[in-house]
Amino acid sequence: MKEIDQIAVQSRTDETTLNTLIAQSEFFIIKTASKITHRYISKSDDEWAIALQAFVQAVEGYQLDKGSFFSFADKVICRRLIDYQRKQNKYAHEIAVDPYIFDTPSETEEEEIAVTQAVSKTVSQRSDDSLKYEIEAANEVLAQFGFSFFDLVSCSPKAKKTKLACAEIIRYMVNHPELLDTLSRTRQLPLNRIEKNAQIPRKIIERYRKYIIAAVVILSGEYPYLADYIRAIGKELCK
Repeated sequence: MKEIDQIAVQSRTDETTLNTLIAQSEFFIIKTASKITHRYISKSDDEWAIALQAFVQAVEGYQLDKGSFFSFADKVICRRLIDYQRKQNKYAHEIAVDPYIFDTPSETEEEEIAVTQAVSKTVSQRSDDSLKYEIEAANEVLAQFGFSFFDLVSCSPKAKKTKLACAEIIRYMVNHPELLDTLSRTRQLPLNRIEKNAQIPRKIIERYRKYIIAAVVILSGEYPYLADYIRAIGKELCK
């Protein structure tokens, strides 16, 4: 049983604990809502209010025998937002995944949730508009590589050895402007040079391509808030 699961149970009858849980879970709520709507959701959007209500509903309906609280909350938020979208007759063609697929969380999802929770405070303290604009700008760049900012947590390395390897690749890329230029022009990582000079196996570079590219793009660009997010992930991954 995880501490967060116990906190969720306690939140059903303790308003102070509930408010603290909500504050610490803001980025999780935004990330989940954004995943369903395929766009960044800020606190000024109707979807935020619906996702927040769904989160509270998840707290009220959560039982320890239902597994991870965050996986359960993810499922509830997804269902509520999909219902809302259907009523609004918007985005229906974009919903390709049945929300009931979230009924049984995998170990990978558990790890993603842990990282998301760890960086939530870093992101939630920022200005909504500034963060929104940075995510939108970063997404335009990352779309050229075939993925989005919201793929970042799910494609992050999990094992300590690969965490350190990815950190070394990112450091090497950021410190060599000519490699950044190659990445920008070709939309490809310079695999041969990274493998040779950073002494990282090619299979690691290829497997964590999305994470490496996203981190390099953000850390080398004008994304101060997202750079804080990347640094927060880095600190969590290096534990």
